[in-house]
Formats: sequence, structure tokens, C-alpha cells
Amino acid sequence: MTSALLRVAAGTGVATLTLDSPHNRNALSTPLIAALSEALAAAVADPAVRVIVLSHTGPVFCAGADLKETAAAFDGDGTLPVVPLADLLASLWESPKPIVARVGGPARAGGIGLIAAADIVVCAEEATFAFSEVRLGVIPAVISVPVRRRISARAAAELFLTGDVFSAARAAEIGLVTRAVPADALDEAVEAYCASLIKGAPAALAGARRLLQDVTVRDELARMADASDHYFRSAEGREGILAFREKRAPTWVP
Repeated sequence: MTSALLRVAAGTGVATLTLDSPHNRNALSTPLIAALSEALAAAVADPAVRVIVLSHTGPVFCAGADLKETAAAFDGDGTLPVVPLADLLASLWESPKPIVARVGGPARAGGIGLIAAADIVVCAEEATFAFSEVRLGVIPAVISVPVRRRISARAAAELFLTGDVFSAARAAEIGLVTRAVPADALDEAVEAYCASLIKGAPAALAGARRLLQDVTVRDELARMADASDHYFRSAEGREGILAFREKRAPTWVP
């Protein structure tokens, strides 16, 4: 399955799901989330698929939630992208098949949620990361569920509260990514991990993955989706998104 926003490619035992919305830096719109969820379910159901790779086109892995769509939803009772994102992260987390993320460029907010839900993450040394939510008047509620299971509480406190950009080296140091490699070695490193994973017996890989899974994640994601929806629709959330789109500082910045 290939859509206008997502490319799906099949290799020997590997299904590659490629975010293909470079015009908005692969922002997580509701249609992209739906396409990714559908492709993930198909890959999980396909006995020929042993490993699932998340990749991207363009220089940015994923800019986070689609703020244009989010702002439009404020005018009615439309569903914010963050709500279906919670279901997608739960499905990624619960997948019986290993997931490898190939990150060739920056990831922000919701994009980091995708990374945290993967088992193995290889990023280019030039990639950068940031939990930018607080600077928009919202909180990293949904993505905190997988992220807090990857990084230390001290690192989470620093990065969630400051919103500062951090490097690929720091991401590897705190456990958010598995390895940071030169950009020209990215594909080779991903292929090497896939080759190793395919050597594992399918049922054993699924069982080993269950050892790493926290069964409370789906319920916690549902609660965090409600919290995130509240903050996005708050006065601060609306102002933060408006300020971002207008390329100005929000009113709370002195």
C-alpha cells in the first residue's frame, strides 16, 4: 500500500514504511497517521514480514503534530491529530515484530514519539531533537508514555521543561536512539540491524519483544491523549500555535 503521504516497500523479510509528506516536514496529520496505522497493521499481519522499518523522505524525519490542521480543529469539534497518534503509538509499542527507525534528519515532539516506540533507532549525526511542546503552550503528554520508558527521569525533566534542541550524540547518550552514525553510513547501519533481526525465529522475536513491553502503555496513552487535547485547546495552546504560525514570540515571553 502506498498513499500520497506514505510509501510502503517490501524487501526480503522487511517492510519499509516511509513518511512522504516533505512539504510540511512529515508533520503528523490525521491522514498521515491513518495511512501509517493501516500500513503497520498490514505489515504485522503479513507472515512474510519479519522486520518493520520506519523511514522518511526529505531532510526532516518528522516535525511533530500538524499545527495547521490542529489550528483548524479549534474552530469546531474536530479531532486533533494527537488523539489518533496515541492509538498509533500503542500499536507500534505492541507490535509483535521488531521495529527499526531510520532517522536522517531532525525530529520534534510527536516525531520523537515514533522514535521512542521503535525498538532500534539509528540516526544521522546531523539529526537534532527537541520536545518543543511547552514553547507552544502545550505538554508532551502522549509521547511521554514511550519516551519516559527510554530515557532517565533527570533527562526527561531537563528536556521536557526547557524545550531546548539537543544533538544526536546526546540522544544516544540518554538512550533515546540506539546509534548515531555519519549520514552516509545510515542506510548501511539500518540494513545491518535488519539482517541481524531476520536471523531470529519469528515467535521468539515476538516473545522477546513482549519481555520489553509494558502492558499498561495503551491505557496510559488514552489518558494522555485526553490531557494533550485539553492543553491544545487551552488559551495558552491556542496562543502558542498562533504565534508559531505567525512567526512571533507568544505573549508569555517577556
